[in-house]
Amino acid sequence: MEMLGLTIRFLATGNSFRDMEFTDYRGKSTIGKIVRDVCRAIWDILLSESIPKISEERIEKIAKDFDVKTNFPNCMGALDGKHIRICSPAHSGSLFFNYKSFNSIVLLALVDSKYRFVYVDIGSYGKECDSTIFHNSKLYELLLQNRLPIPAPKPLPGLQNSVPYVFIADEGLPLLNNLIRPYPGKHLREEQRVFNYRLSRARRYVECAFGIFANKWRVFHRPLNVQYNFATDIIKACCVLHNFVVSRDGVRKSEELYIDDCFLNLPQTADDVSLTNPVNIRDEFCKYFNSDVGALSWQLSKI
Repeated sequence: MEMLGLTIRFLATGNSFRDMEFTDYRGKSTIGKIVRDVCRAIWDILLSESIPKISEERIEKIAKDFDVKTNFPNCMGALDGKHIRICSPAHSGSLFFNYKSFNSIVLLALVDSKYRFVYVDIGSYGKECDSTIFHNSKLYELLLQNRLPIPAPKPLPGLQNSVPYVFIADEGLPLLNNLIRPYPGKHLREEQRVFNYRLSRARRYVECAFGIFANKWRVFHRPLNVQYNFATDIIKACCVLHNFVVSRDGVRKSEELYIDDCFLNLPQTADDVSLTNPVNIRDEFCKYFNSDVGALSWQLSKI
């Protein structure tokens, strides 16, 4: 328990090993070894409980929660990458130097509407873009091989065309049948700007999750001055601890967002649209968000 407490204190306070050397009366190398061993143990023991395997039932629950909180149906989670600042490893050249002009390791995460990590990919070089990291991830491999337990497509409320369940992301990730991103460019039609707003409104959950993650575990408030493998162990431990704490304590929110259900009984409409193309799938969501069934009363004032 003493070693666990020392590790949690290191992760939560952001103190360096040098600082803890004087408060815990242990050598810097000894503290480093304790922290690394405990981080590995936390990942091994808590992984299956804190970040369980993705199942069809779990995806349906995530999608239902997203619909209630963000009015975005058929959403399996928000996907994005976060650069974790590190001190440049020896002889690494520009491998870890990112577009923000600092050295980093990338955490690619899929987040649900309760700010919990559903999937994490840890350890990619900072110089790589989100799209490259995603294409090299296990999630993309499973998606490409149709091995993810994604529920069968279903119509959006008030419409008849079956629309697949999708991940949502920013413009840094590709447009796929099960992954949608905003419409690109600045000269967009009003309905496209509405879609981008509604997508951003749902995608903010991954950004908020990263903010909660970094402020809860303040070791990320400064560059990780450890070896690459040690840094990935720290990130892994904090990911499972983040889910553990959020599941136990929840997250304090200033407001709750509820779905406007006054249009749910409107008659359905149908179009002969092929939804095997990601562009058509995005257009179907766009049509829903601009229809009487899916529109929000304030959305035009936000664009």
